[in-house]
Amino acid sequence: MLPAFLATIFFSFSAITGRRLSHFISGTQANVGRLIFAASVLGATVYFLGAGVHWGVFPVLFLSGCVGFGIGDLSMFQAYPRIGARRTIVLIQCLAAPFGTLIEWLWLHHAPTLLQALCGAIILAGVGIALMPPKTEAQPSAGLVTGTLFGTLSALCQGAGAVISRKAYAMAETAGHPFHTPGDGINAAFQRILGGISVSVLFFGYLRLAHKSEVSGKKDWRNGWCWVIGNALAGPAFGVSCYQWALMTEKTSIVLPIVATTPLAVMPLAHFLEGDRITWRTLLGGALAVAGVIGLTLVK
Repeated sequence: MLPAFLATIFFSFSAITGRRLSHFISGTQANVGRLIFAASVLGATVYFLGAGVHWGVFPVLFLSGCVGFGIGDLSMFQAYPRIGARRTIVLIQCLAAPFGTLIEWLWLHHAPTLLQALCGAIILAGVGIALMPPKTEAQPSAGLVTGTLFGTLSALCQGAGAVISRKAYAMAETAGHPFHTPGDGINAAFQRILGGISVSVLFFGYLRLAHKSEVSGKKDWRNGWCWVIGNALAGPAFGVSCYQWALMTEKTSIVLPIVATTPLAVMPLAHFLEGDRITWRTLLGGALAVAGVIGLTLVK
């Protein structure tokens, strides 16, 4: 469970730094920049540790990165402007775990126990309650269906990406080169991020050729570079390394519900750092999610 908790903490810092980064650099440029920097850090660490690429599972981890990092993140950024950040997060966090659990059951035949499934459902219910937009918040006037489809696709890709990683670790175990340690998590994150970079760079190239506004937006690199580094280290580097480490030791149905509490971990940070208001519904949903996490750590 420890790797999943560490991933949640790092991802929460990634969200905060990402919010600050958005003030200086447009999303598409920032995403490519942070992935390239994170890949450089991860690659250098892998080289220093002497942990070479396991070519037998590299294609599978690369595919996992293309699906989860690449298509999943791109779909998420398409959902944001259509249905809003809060609805997008609720949709993705509450669907990624069920999608991942279903795919893992159908493909790898790993199913959670009844108590584990119940605790996972409690966690997701708590996240949904805490993040659900209030009735007074303006409803999206256009793009509701399209935004919902993009958010659902992002959730499906995140769940599928996690299961594809689990498949890679099973293949490595069979080949006599098991992935178990934190160093293996860094190695897997490096191989996976290469897939994410490939999809992101291709999409960025498409936007440039099509002269889309996303690549001609904010470009204040002088003031934004420090946030690029902070976001890259917290998210794609340290966060994903712990996330992959967690998937090496626990089923998708255990890891994804815990990681789904990331938005709840962001809220106190955003409250103290940026003055965001915490409501009674946030507290209620957070308490419910924490109870589910505690239950998930105790049941078998």
